[in-house]
Amino acid sequence: MSLQKYIDTLKSKHHEIEEEIRLEMARKMPDFSVISGLKKKKLKIKDMMGRVERKTYLAEAAGT
Repeated sequence: MSLQKYIDTLKSKHHEIEEEIRLEMARKMPDFSVISGLKKKKLKIKDMMGRVERKTYLAEAAGT
């Protein structure tokens, strides 16, 4: 899998989790433990995206 495709996959998953959080928050009695878990997953994915993007940037910078 190319790095860009991997980043796109992570972004897609990030958006899916945002939607899950939104739906849970919209419930009459949201389960905040579920929301907390989803937010942790979302942050982990965001961190992964940042690492991959930094590695891509550094590889491109080293190539020039």
